[in-house]
Order: sequence, then structure tokens, then C-alpha cells
Amino acid sequence: MPRAADPQVRAKLLAAATGLLATEGRQALSTRRLAGEVGTSTMAVYTHFGSMDRLQHEIRRDGFARLCAALDAVPRTADPVADLAALLLCYFDFGADDPQLDRAMFADRTPTEEDEGSGVFDRVLAGVDRCVADGRFETGDPTLARAWAAQLWMAAHGTLSFGQTGLLPSDAQRFLVTDMIFRLAIGYGDAASKAQASVLAAGYQSAPPT
Repeated sequence: MPRAADPQVRAKLLAAATGLLATEGRQALSTRRLAGEVGTSTMAVYTHFGSMDRLQHEIRRDGFARLCAALDAVPRTADPVADLAALLLCYFDFGADDPQLDRAMFADRTPTEEDEGSGVFDRVLAGVDRCVADGRFETGDPTLARAWAAQLWMAAHGTLSFGQTGLLPSDAQRFLVTDMIFRLAIGYGDAASKAQASVLAAGYQSAPPT
């Protein structure tokens, strides 16, 4: 009987591939290189993933699954703006804690590949919709909610991307993303005092500027 695939080997291959993709790019990924990193045979890559393309897809799929699970674990309170801020800070912290995985999730994606990141956007949009329904954000054109969700996502992800290139010092990154959430919330119709209290409730360490 053929030996069953070892899930520990699969996890090690995923971790090794994530590191290589993030630090050296797609060209660094090869069955021989991965086997050497993990201490297994080159056949193990095909046993667990079928192909190198599928392995790279699995890196992103696994990363987004972990990210969405982290977002779903964010506690829900009676304050929708605080919950939205907490969701975005969770997204930011996930990428900041594992920049290699974050880069692998958003880099080298082929144009025809399925959109694994749609679940993240759906969760941010649901948070924005709660703020609108609660009267914290303005009502009006329903397409605005999608635009606001995209802007908030870009605020968090853009800060991560700049930080990963060294353009932003680490001690400034969380301040910048929380300050953008605060100011965007005001732009969407929230009162400054309420937005400030909500961002504070989401875990901000000091009052954002007003």
C-alpha cells in the first residue's frame, strides 16, 4: 500500500515555499529547492500538491483562510464603528506579524487565478453596512458602501505594503492606519467625538488627533 501523505510534511513544504516566494520570488521555487529546505524528496511536492503552480495557489488559499478565521474571531459589540476599526486592525496585525505570508498572498497572483481575497472585502463591507444601518455613516447611494470598504481596506493594506518596503518605521505604522480609520469614519458621516471613542475602544493606545 502507498504511504499516506504526512500532514506535517505538507505544512513544512507550505512554510518553506512561503518564505522562498516572499524573499526570493517565484523563480526561487523548485521541487529540488523545497525538498532541500524541508529535508524530504522532490516527489513529496507532487504527492501533497500535484504541481508547483498548485502549491503557490495553496500558499495563498491557506493564508486567506487563516486571515478570514482571524477576522471572524474579532468580538462583535454594540459599537459598529469600533468593530469595523477592530476588524481592520486585526487585518493589519495579521500582515505585520507574518510579512512573508502577507507578501506571498498578494504577490505573483496570475490574472486568471480565482480571487481568494474576496472574503476579506466581504467582511469589511459587512462592517461598513453595519455602520450605515446604525446611522453612524451616511446613507445614500448604496455603491458608496463598497467604495468606502475598498478605501478602508486600502488604508490598512497600503500601510502594510509601505512598511514592508522599509518606507515607514514600524512604530509609525499602527498609528497611521488607526488615524486613517478615524479620519475616514468622519468623512463617511460619523461625529468626530464618536469616531474617536470607537477607535479608542478598538484598541488604539492613545487618542488620535482631532
